[in-house]
Amino acid sequence: MSRKSLIILASSGSAALLLGAFAFQYLGGMAPCKLCLWQRWPHGVAALIGLLALTVAPRGPFLPLLGGFAALATGAVGLYHAGVERKWWEGPTGCTGFDISDLSAAELMEAITDAPLIRCDEVAWAQAGVSMASWNGILSVGLALIWIAAARARV
Repeated sequence: MSRKSLIILASSGSAALLLGAFAFQYLGGMAPCKLCLWQRWPHGVAALIGLLALTVAPRGPFLPLLGGFAALATGAVGLYHAGVERKWWEGPTGCTGFDISDLSAAELMEAITDAPLIRCDEVAWAQAGVSMASWNGILSVGLALIWIAAARARV
């Protein structure tokens, strides 16, 4: 496959995953948690890198490698998020449960009123037993491999 085709495939994949996330949010009514939002930014960056690689700088491996890094970044956050959902490790205290035993009444009240509605440690949607965060992690690693293949392909 040509470099151009690989770049189109990888950047379109990130754009499709990003559009899917927006569809779940705006059409499906599923508000994203903090970690879900963190996964979106690298997809947007990867899609823009794809446009740049196809138009402004079609030669050299730099932009495809940068696109691969963006895909790996969102994949890493997705896999981290999947671990938070499975309670393998704690997520950010701003979107998961936290220990309230040492809080004063005022601090507890503040924590309750500032608590987010969307928790990072609960699976909002799953397909075939795999959460949305897990799917993002898996698919993004695949996209990173496509970006790397594009970096290695001849122009």
